[in-house]
Amino acid sequence: MRIYRQISEFKSHCNPVATVGVFDGVHRGHLEIINRLSAVAKGKKCESVVITFEPHPRLVLPHNAEVRLLQTLDEKLHRFEVAGVDVVLVIPFDLEFSKITPHDFIKNVLVDQIKVSHVITGYDHFFGQNRQGDFEMLSIMGKEFGFTVDELPMVLVAEHTVSSSIVRRALLDGDVKLAATMLGYAYEMAGNVVDGNKIGRNIGFPTANLKLSYSHKMVPGQGVYATLVKINNSVYKAMTNIGYRPTIDADRLTIESNIFDFNQDIYGKEITLVFIERIRDEKRFASLGDLQLQLADDEIVAGKILENL
Repeated sequence: MRIYRQISEFKSHCNPVATVGVFDGVHRGHLEIINRLSAVAKGKKCESVVITFEPHPRLVLPHNAEVRLLQTLDEKLHRFEVAGVDVVLVIPFDLEFSKITPHDFIKNVLVDQIKVSHVITGYDHFFGQNRQGDFEMLSIMGKEFGFTVDELPMVLVAEHTVSSSIVRRALLDGDVKLAATMLGYAYEMAGNVVDGNKIGRNIGFPTANLKLSYSHKMVPGQGVYATLVKINNSVYKAMTNIGYRPTIDADRLTIESNIFDFNQDIYGKEITLVFIERIRDEKRFASLGDLQLQLADDEIVAGKILENL
């Protein structure tokens, strides 16, 4: 997969098939678009091109609430490669670029620079200044400039319309299984292991405390989860708590994982958490002894959930 990070750098040996979007999560709705993209490109004996933006427009545009995203750019690019995309153009997004009209984006980028023969878009895709561009505008300008356009319908999974916002909502609710169903893969978070207060170690459940590598990463809702932990090229089973540790009156949100059958020193190393299933709410216990008993039960439940993974 070739990656271009400036519009001016883009090169292709043919008139490619393209799609445009942020694609946060590269979920199953996005994959429907990418699968059609690849199929049409192969039929035309040309390349499939995904045009995306970095940073996410919501991180640049004013009047946006605090933004939490499903993926870093590297994670997104990995998903594109796994899906079989030939070329990705990552357009730097800033306030100046946000002012480009849909007409100019189509003419200057899709036609003059990319030289598209066909564009594929989702049913709810809008683009350009104030999100004024849509399928109808693409179709009209396609007739003018000689490219065709497909609009794909919504994708339903588990009676939900698949979208990045609904995946985020599922994660906030702690429903990591639903999120995985809509994504097509288990949700992940990466970060470095940092020092904690060692209370878990003192009660027989040492934890790796995670500091996220990406500050805008979406964090699942508070609670205890059955997880996998990736360290270098190895995968371990674990249980992970996200919350404020009310039993010890902690004053900040923590992400800490008890990795089963593991005693290596990983302070300062990067690890990745893979969320499989939520076990329970976070709760306050009367004593550390009561917490210890609950953690023993949690370990059994998590072990059963992860048994065949």
